[in-house]
Amino acid sequence: MEMPPEVRLGLDIKRAEQSLMTAKSSAVRVADLTVAQYATLLALAQHPGISAAALARACLVTPQAMTAMLKTLQARGLIERSAHPWHQRVLETRLTEDGQRALTCADKEAVRIERRLADEFTAEEQDMLRALLARCVQAIERDH
Repeated sequence: MEMPPEVRLGLDIKRAEQSLMTAKSSAVRVADLTVAQYATLLALAQHPGISAAALARACLVTPQAMTAMLKTLQARGLIERSAHPWHQRVLETRLTEDGQRALTCADKEAVRIERRLADEFTAEEQDMLRALLARCVQAIERDH
């Protein structure tokens, strides 16, 4: 073995991500949402009218995955889609009132987790953690 498991960082990063996703999954379930649906509604709240392609980039998923997500959210009445006023082929996506209520409920729970996480670190440590994680991404993508 070229690199012993105890010095590999990937498992530690995965463990932290898995813990966060498990906690958030449980938290957003109160609004009958998945983490991916919550992330989509959150992005829509921040960018009303955003296109599906831009939304996919914002949520770090493929356009195909976002198309399926939007169909599900629309069928549940959480979003509405309409033609862009100038670009008729582009559909704008917005939260409905039910979508806003679901997001508000889920976000209240998700923020509790984010606060618990943030409270473990000083502001300086949070900045350092973000920088270190960005370096991880750069190192992984360098040879990709």
